[in-house]
Amino acid sequence: MIVPMDSSVLSPGLYIVATPIGNLGDLSPRAAHVLAHADAIAVEDSRVTAGLLRHIGTKRPMTPYHDHNAEAVRPGLVARMGTEAIALVSDAGTPLISDPGFKLVRDARAAGHLVATIPGPCAAVAALTLAGLPTDRFLFVGFLPPKAQAKTDAIDEIGGVRATLVLYESGPRLAATLALLAERLGDREAAVTREITKRFEEAVTGTLAALAARYADAPPKGEIVIVVAPPGEPVPASEADGDAALAEALTRLSPGQAAGEVAKALGLDRKTLYARALAMKA
Repeated sequence: MIVPMDSSVLSPGLYIVATPIGNLGDLSPRAAHVLAHADAIAVEDSRVTAGLLRHIGTKRPMTPYHDHNAEAVRPGLVARMGTEAIALVSDAGTPLISDPGFKLVRDARAAGHLVATIPGPCAAVAALTLAGLPTDRFLFVGFLPPKAQAKTDAIDEIGGVRATLVLYESGPRLAATLALLAERLGDREAAVTREITKRFEEAVTGTLAALAARYADAPPKGEIVIVVAPPGEPVPASEADGDAALAEALTRLSPGQAAGEVAKALGLDRKTLYARALAMKA
């Protein structure tokens, strides 16, 4: 739905409004219009949103909506959308990115209400534009788990994805996270971006290990996005790799089946593997 800029009355429903990630000048005219005319605004922190509303010279009723109260508050918000225009904002950037907003959108749509998006700033996408790394494919990871084993498992899970990785992190944990990424992913090229759109915006590039060393004794302040290059081309499997895989496969499969399984797994020629399997079986 297109929100008309010359109308002070918004149709009832849910309006997903992207807000600035630092520079208040990035608030779009359309976003300002919706915030100024919504019947209520669902917010993460009313103090943060109040500052934004002061910037555009308006006051609107606000309802806290965040991880700790979403389940209790959501039904009431969805019910109000039948007769009121409800705007959803996060403290900074685009709602639903690393916050619980998707359930509100899901339930609003299930109830038959209008759902409109007012796009704008997003730290993950902004960091990609600053990093100078491939952008044709990327995976947004958000925040890694805080516990050590869960964090390691999460990194291992995404390690083989052939895409640029985008992660959020805090200053105090930055160096340790970079070091763990280097340990588990290899020393890939990466970028640490911070203070995006603000006066001291920066994007520091280098290998994961070099960046970990840089920030080890000087954790930065501000919101941080880590961007990690995709993995390099995999090393082709060798003849020895094929023989080892065949030997294992032949303990449970026929030569033909073993050759097919190994060819698929390692990308080797099936006919050659079949001949080797027959020789090994003999």
